[in-house]
Amino acid sequence: MKKIILSISLLIIVASTSLAQKVNVAAAANLRYVLEEIKNEYQKEHPNSKVNLTFGSSGNLVQQILNGASFDFFMAADNNFPLKLKEKGVTYGEMKTYAFGKLAIYSTTLDVSKGITILSDPSIKKISIAKPETAPYGDRSVELLKSQKLFDGLKSKIVFADNISQAAQFAFTGNAEIGFVALSLALSPDMIGKGKYHILDQSLYTPVEQACILIKQTAANTEAKKFMNYVLSPATKEIWDKYGYSSPTANDLATTK
Repeated sequence: MKKIILSISLLIIVASTSLAQKVNVAAAANLRYVLEEIKNEYQKEHPNSKVNLTFGSSGNLVQQILNGASFDFFMAADNNFPLKLKEKGVTYGEMKTYAFGKLAIYSTTLDVSKGITILSDPSIKKISIAKPETAPYGDRSVELLKSQKLFDGLKSKIVFADNISQAAQFAFTGNAEIGFVALSLALSPDMIGKGKYHILDQSLYTPVEQACILIKQTAANTEAKKFMNYVLSPATKEIWDKYGYSSPTANDLATTK
C-alpha cells in the first residue's frame, strides 16, 4: 500500500513539473522572427522546457487573454496593452520594457529610399497598414501620416491589415505597392533582399516602446518567469540588434508601478 501511495505521489510530482515547464506566450506579430530565435536559444539552455508561441495583434491578444485564453506571458508591441491587462487584474509581477521597435516602409517594386515622399507616386494604388485600433505599429503609421498632413489624401488607398505581419505580407506579395511595416519584419529572412525598405524618422511618431508582463494563472508558472528573465537578459541583445530593435536602458527597465 505504501508503495502504491509513493508511486502516485511521484506521478503527481512529475506531472506538476511537466506542466510548469510549458510556457504559452502571446506575442505581437512583429516579434515572429526574433522571438523564434530567442526561443531556440532558450531551449538549448533549458532542454526540458517547452515554449509555445502565438502571434497576433496586441489588441486581439489582449481580448483573448481577457476571455480566458491560457497564456502565461504577454509580449506586446507597446506598453499600453500590458497596462490594460494589469488594470483588469489578470497579471502579476512587474511590467517590463524589453525593446524599442522601429517603423519602416517596404516595397518590392518601388525605390523607397526617398522616404514618405514616395507616397505621392501615382503608381501606388494600395498602401498596407496594420489596424491602428489593435496594432501599435499601425497606430504609429497613421499618426505619422496625420502629422505630415498626408492621411486624408491617401486614406482611399489604405488597406488595413489585421496585424503588422499581414501588412508586411501585403507589401511583400504585391497586394499593396508599399506597406508600413515593423523594421524587424523587413529584416526577416523571408523579406530581406527581396524588396527595399526605408527606416522612417523616429521623431515623426511616438516611440514604439514594447513591454511584457506575466499572466496570472491558477498555479504560478515558474518557467514563464524564467523565460521572461531570459528575454530581458543580455544574452538576447545580439538577436534584438539583428532585427533592428533598440535595447532599453536601465531607466527603461525600471519597474512600472
